[in-house]
Amino acid sequence: MKWKLTARFLLSVLSIVIIVIFVNTAILIGFFIFQQRNNYDDTTTYAEQNFVREFQQYIDISNGTPSISEDGLQQLHKRNAWIQLLDANGQVIDAHFAPEKAPAHYAPIDLIQVYKYKEFDGDTTVYMGSKESISYLIGVKGSGISRYVFHISGTSALQFIGKFGLLIVIADLLVAALVGWLFGRTLTKPLYAMIERIRHLKNREHMPIKMPGGVYKPVFENLNEVSRELAAHEQERKRLEVMREEWISNVSHDMKTPLASIRGYAELLNDGKLTPHEQTEYAQIIEKQSLHMQDLLDDLNLTMRLRHQQLPLSLTEVNMVQFIREIVIDTLNTPQYELADIEFNATKDVIKHHIDEHFMRRAVMNFLHNALLHNPSDVSVNILVDDHSITISDNGKGIAAEDLEHIFERYYRGTNTERTHGTGLGTAIARDIIEAHGGTVTITSEEQQGTTVSIQLQEEKKE
Repeated sequence: MKWKLTARFLLSVLSIVIIVIFVNTAILIGFFIFQQRNNYDDTTTYAEQNFVREFQQYIDISNGTPSISEDGLQQLHKRNAWIQLLDANGQVIDAHFAPEKAPAHYAPIDLIQVYKYKEFDGDTTVYMGSKESISYLIGVKGSGISRYVFHISGTSALQFIGKFGLLIVIADLLVAALVGWLFGRTLTKPLYAMIERIRHLKNREHMPIKMPGGVYKPVFENLNEVSRELAAHEQERKRLEVMREEWISNVSHDMKTPLASIRGYAELLNDGKLTPHEQTEYAQIIEKQSLHMQDLLDDLNLTMRLRHQQLPLSLTEVNMVQFIREIVIDTLNTPQYELADIEFNATKDVIKHHIDEHFMRRAVMNFLHNALLHNPSDVSVNILVDDHSITISDNGKGIAAEDLEHIFERYYRGTNTERTHGTGLGTAIARDIIEAHGGTVTITSEEQQGTTVSIQLQEEKKE
């Protein structure tokens, strides 16, 4: 995958370079064709050449003797030029403004030398013209024009251009390939690392990786954050899976225990050798165990509905002070807790909230009964109702730290719980009921120092 990405990017870079080369070549060829068709040349060069060709109009030839008109002399002076008139043998027969070192006679080779090269000084360009049998040389000073002579063979030129063009193309392709490979490697390396990182996440491999710098740094930071979150979720999922298996095992055990008891006493009743008193006693045990199973099934059903937020709440406006006071009174009227030490206090006489009385009663009674049930008989319980909270505190033996961490887990019983009756779902159900009302519950405790349950109720919206 890594080399595939690099190859694709390299191919795209090479394609762009090839296209650019062809476009540039086409533009260059088109420029030369346009130049030839429009006969475009340097203005200064052609102006001087035209001046030399047209200068013959200022030359008069009478009886084979040439002379230059006043207008011609003025034109020469205006252009800072000089002239020499030559006969057919190359002899100078007349001159105007010519330099002192100018020859008086020119052989054919001298004319070629003077025309091709700047023989007089480096700032004078010499042009040649003719009229009838008279030839003339005109030198222009300070024109800034240089004359170069090239010897070109058509076949050699084409071969040279072909070879030179091929070398340029090869060199450009090599440079483009090198730059493209380096740039592509820089670009595709983090992309490949990103793909590998995603593959690791897919395979639930959450090992942290070193983050590269540059524009991809935020991407890898986010991927590492996702990896950490997935690792935490995976660990939580495994923990919940273990809890679920333990829960199912415990529920199965609690279901088997009353079923075994019911079956055993039913077999004794079926024996027919029992006294009426024994029959009544065994029937009561069977009824008690069946009711325990019914409570367990009801709690399982309720906790699943709460877990999936399918619990329909019938909310009514209730005075929480009177509501909690009635719960305390009902608890003290129960024979099991008639001697309990329960103190009730409220900051106001009327504190109203919208609650489902049935389910909220069950939640509060669970925490109150736990404070009485899992502590010595002389425990003192204090209940305080505030504007947005209900606090249930006791001075009992407290809860061990390792048990406090799991206090709201379904079917968890602490190691210091002396009695094992109940379904093991009460605390979790109470917490879920309060959260279904939009509230929260927290439990703080220290061993031999007591336990405090704080129920925070949802604030009422002001109309």
